[in-house]
Amino acid sequence: MSNLVIVESPAKAKTIKKYLGKNYEVIASMGHIRDLPKSTLGVDIENDFKPKYIAIRGKEDVVKELKAGAKKADKVYLATDPDREGEAIAWHLAHLLKLDLDQNNRVTFNEITKTGIKSGMKAPRHLDMDLINAQQARRILDRIVGYKLSPFLWKKVRSGLSAGRVQSVAVRLIVDRENEINDFVSEEYWTIDAKLSAKSSKKLFPAKFYGDKNGKIELKTKEDTDKILAALDNAEYVIENVKKGVRKKTPAPPFTTSTLQQEASRKLGFQARRTMKAAQELYEGVKVKKLGAVGLITYMRTDSLRISQEASDAAAAYIGATYGENYLPKTRRVYKSKSNAQDAHEAIRPTMPDVTPQSIKDDLTADQYKLYKLVWERFIASQMENAVLNTVQTDIGAAGYIFKASGYSVAFDGFTVLYEESRDDDNETGGALPEINKGDVLKLKSLDGNQHFTQPPARYTEASLIKALEENGIGRPSTYAPTITTIISRGYVEREAKALKPTALGEITTKLISEHFSNIVNVEFTADMEKQLDEVEVGKMDWEKVLHNFYGDFAKSLEEAEKVLGDTKIKVPDEVTDVICEKCGRNMVIKNGRFGKFLACPGFPECRNTKAITQETEGICPKCGGKILAKKSKNGKEYFGCEKNPECSFMTWDKPLAEKCPKCSASLLQKKGRAGKIYCSNENCDYERPLKAEKKN
Repeated sequence: MSNLVIVESPAKAKTIKKYLGKNYEVIASMGHIRDLPKSTLGVDIENDFKPKYIAIRGKEDVVKELKAGAKKADKVYLATDPDREGEAIAWHLAHLLKLDLDQNNRVTFNEITKTGIKSGMKAPRHLDMDLINAQQARRILDRIVGYKLSPFLWKKVRSGLSAGRVQSVAVRLIVDRENEINDFVSEEYWTIDAKLSAKSSKKLFPAKFYGDKNGKIELKTKEDTDKILAALDNAEYVIENVKKGVRKKTPAPPFTTSTLQQEASRKLGFQARRTMKAAQELYEGVKVKKLGAVGLITYMRTDSLRISQEASDAAAAYIGATYGENYLPKTRRVYKSKSNAQDAHEAIRPTMPDVTPQSIKDDLTADQYKLYKLVWERFIASQMENAVLNTVQTDIGAAGYIFKASGYSVAFDGFTVLYEESRDDDNETGGALPEINKGDVLKLKSLDGNQHFTQPPARYTEASLIKALEENGIGRPSTYAPTITTIISRGYVEREAKALKPTALGEITTKLISEHFSNIVNVEFTADMEKQLDEVEVGKMDWEKVLHNFYGDFAKSLEEAEKVLGDTKIKVPDEVTDVICEKCGRNMVIKNGRFGKFLACPGFPECRNTKAITQETEGICPKCGGKILAKKSKNGKEYFGCEKNPECSFMTWDKPLAEKCPKCSASLLQKKGRAGKIYCSNENCDYERPLKAEKKN
């Protein structure tokens, strides 16, 4: 008997084929094979939003292969990804191949391992029409917003713009945060900071001024601070109260899609798209010595914290053997998922907890290794015992005033021996205080009044934006990475170091949409829409009703906005620079072109001067002595070239350093990668040294 199994990617097909044997053929659909047409709306709004699906252009050969394989097979299994999107792809495949929708031909794999595949193949089921309808509703909603609102933006702002149900809210969050920063009024405040030592130790410890016996005293000015400093002159510092305690620190739960993206951003500096690419590869299968092609992590699109008993047992066995029984909690850890979590899958975890990152490092790419290590350590740590901290808090009296000091020491490291979660607002400080007792007199080393100013809220990073989207119920785990990619590529948001900053275009379009389509960028409205889609997914709501509820108000808003604005065209202000146009003396402005940003004279069309945006490096050209500039190629890749180009032809892909060559004094260059090194830019000099020998801060 011949069987055909259809998956989405060739990598997954190759891994699964290994476990199924000769009676099974495995073919990849290469993602979706049917979709709404690109050239038209493709939705019959008057006929209950009936979608018009067509075969995706360019997939003809894939479709031909799938049809031929299905014709030869006695049984066809649809094994696309185990989520809403995968269910929809399976449904489209069933229609394309004319499969019987009443048959049990849908199989899912939470992990691409022998156990995961065997258990999936043993439990074929019907296609889940609730999942499929939830995906259809989401797709049609996004299509309506995109195809109705985008042309409005073309007419009123600029051609080529787009709007999206989730992307517009994400931009709104970033714009609102920027407005908070701009409107923020900084206030002065002061602190008094002491450094003290006890008789039991020469080591200094810090203490902060708190107030007096009546409570906390806020220091607003230098005058307030100087009065207290004067009163403290020659004061004796005495321990008035010591409070000792024990604090338990619990491990973070295993990863969900959202927390994986956040932690990879904070710990590894990965953008969400990069994280999901590496996670997809680890899930679909990697060729590992002694194991062959195998999926190393469970399905990476999930918001569940559930893990299987088998995985928990495997983790416990590893922890006991590696760290000892005292690192195992007395009862198995169970983490509670959020109330709106889709619990079809486990949390993201290693499929084989005994396969350590170090043992397979040589089989993985750099990104795969870093991400697998992160997933593996997080999961193992989540099954370990708490860390135990001995804490000390003390009140120190001086001239009728009170200072406070606190610290902790580690009594038992527990899970922290392996892993600790990072945080955007991680400001935990401390360390062990010396042995102190009530009545002890301390020695003052220094006492300083320090001026501070309150700070505005920080701009969003990818990690904090994903966290905000999740907390507000905007989008689903699978949408975060593509949403961030879209709002940056469309020019609504730009990166400034790790921060996300709205552009003038992002601010203008957000203001326009807020004024005329308030629901589209309303956080509560969008979150409620997500809840309705989740209800469709579990069969509690009709998907067509969701679309009707949305479209009535949306169509009315669109009609009213067209009337109110008429032929009005909104100009996006240019970003003015301090670069002077050498042809006419005007300050040049930043424009967006086909290959990215460039400088242009605002005097166009009288003055047509343009130039590339460049940034000086600390390097000096080895050929002519000019400055080396950082530049961008047409495809956006950074390279470095002489400022005197085209007269000087010097160019390199490697980063110039401020450090000079010890042999010839030319600028050194840094080449990254596996063969990373520091070497001399002078082609006649042979100086070089390994990059891995560099000290890391």
